[in-house]
Amino acid sequence: MASICEVCGKGTLAGNNVSHSNRHTKRAWKPNIQQVRAIVNESVKRVNVCTRCLRSGKVTRAI
Repeated sequence: MASICEVCGKGTLAGNNVSHSNRHTKRAWKPNIQQVRAIVNESVKRVNVCTRCLRSGKVTRAI
């Protein structure tokens, strides 16, 4: 599953792990993406949505 929110477009961010001896290695911060059944254009579809969009009410979940 792609780690991109279909509502806000939030995706993976890149950066570095920095050890105590100041060595740098690449790492990634991935958003918390959930696959939910949501109402899109008056029909039920499965969408990949970040939890912030779910919590803020940008997505109407289908039950």
